[in-house]
Amino acid sequence: MSYVPHVPYVPTPEKVVRKMLEIAKAGPEDIVYDLGCGDGRIIVTAAKEFHVKKAVGVEINDERIKEAIENIKRNGVEGIAHVVKGNFFEVDISEATVVTMFLLTNVNEMLMPKLQKELKPGTRIVSHEFEMRGWKPKEVVKVEDGNMTHLVYLYVIGET
Repeated sequence: MSYVPHVPYVPTPEKVVRKMLEIAKAGPEDIVYDLGCGDGRIIVTAAKEFHVKKAVGVEINDERIKEAIENIKRNGVEGIAHVVKGNFFEVDISEATVVTMFLLTNVNEMLMPKLQKELKPGTRIVSHEFEMRGWKPKEVVKVEDGNMTHLVYLYVIGET
């Protein structure tokens, strides 16, 4: 069993979810993976509003998985959005064309070798709030949600 990070569950505000998928230019040809998907809001939005081919949430917490599955059903995107129970350090994400995450800087850094090894050149990685130290972001966007200013980082494999 590899390292299981402790990342507090903090839901990404809807406005930030949309901006993450917008700057990744998510669309009908994309397969989106959300690492630590929580209640599934990113994969549901990717399926419902961005019409992606497939959206996969990777989550280790049973309670969050239950919430994500209910969210998928409630939004009628069962054929497109799926949840995989597991540690995102161990789950194969090689089919992803877009990877989203709201983790912590140190966890992002530990993930960097996996992302570089498994993802194809051109795959977009979008991180809410926490950067990938040592990689050059293609874009950094500020998102105001009424309460605070969020930062969204876009990285592209092969351009880091």
